[in-house]
Amino acid sequence: MQRRRVGDSGLQVSRIGLGTMTWGEDTDVESAGEQLIAFVEEGGTLVETANVYGDGKAQEILGAHLADGLVDRDSLVLAGRGGPPPGPLGENAARGALLAGLDATLRRLGTDHLDLWQLPGWDDRVPLEERLSAVQVAVLSGRVRYAGLVAPAGWQLATTVERARHLGNIVLPVSAQAEYSLLHRTAELELLPATRHHGVGMIAWAPLGRGVLTGKYTDGTPADSRAASAVLAPYVEARRNERSARIVQSVLTAADGLGTSPLAVALAWVRDRPGVASAVVGARDAAQLTASMATESITLPAEIRAALDDVSEPAR
Repeated sequence: MQRRRVGDSGLQVSRIGLGTMTWGEDTDVESAGEQLIAFVEEGGTLVETANVYGDGKAQEILGAHLADGLVDRDSLVLAGRGGPPPGPLGENAARGALLAGLDATLRRLGTDHLDLWQLPGWDDRVPLEERLSAVQVAVLSGRVRYAGLVAPAGWQLATTVERARHLGNIVLPVSAQAEYSLLHRTAELELLPATRHHGVGMIAWAPLGRGVLTGKYTDGTPADSRAASAVLAPYVEARRNERSARIVQSVLTAADGLGTSPLAVALAWVRDRPGVASAVVGARDAAQLTASMATESITLPAEIRAALDDVSEPAR
């Protein structure tokens, strides 16, 4: 699998990443291990996790597999995100809370550092300088190699970068993680222009439109799908509407013409958008993940890309 630099930084990641959101919920320990092995065998490196996934279960499962030597820790780029729940040290972006949450993540993963620490969006209750100081402490102490932001608005990313430069902070955000797919192109309105201007790489989550772009919901809701899961159904339903149906039909038509799967078309579209460093996919099992990894050899023809751009054009 090809690797890409994250923005202008020296960090390199596989252009398809492995998400762990369902681990500990719809994906059990054994299936998670099979996914991890399949991912690494295909050359994948970026593994994304968060302390809110399964209330920490996802990180515990990943940490257990790393401790067992299922894959080599040094072969992975571990990207952890999110702050801890409200507590005595403050909420979300408070320095004490951020660092406590980071330490808890490291304990669950059984590692001494994160390769990429992605902080939650914006918090008006906490001075930005305090948040930046937490990142600097984390990097200078060796607990973090690079830092990024989760779902910032374009102006929030720009403000963070410029404030860090003004303070002489050597730790600038290298990534912005946000939802991005043919069904959800909001990032193009403000965030992606900001990332390109400031040399920050986009890490796209839900590139398959929360599974809707695979075409699995065109004739109903399969019993083994995320939309049939009590935990994930609301997450999927947010992307099922009339506009989505038109886009999905275009993806199905493109897949038929190319002799490939709708999944491959949708994922390749996101993966190769300007500014995207990696597209993170989740999977129920190793077979499903392998199908996503198989898109590595697929590049969409310009005319098909243009047609998909047109049908999915967001409101400006």
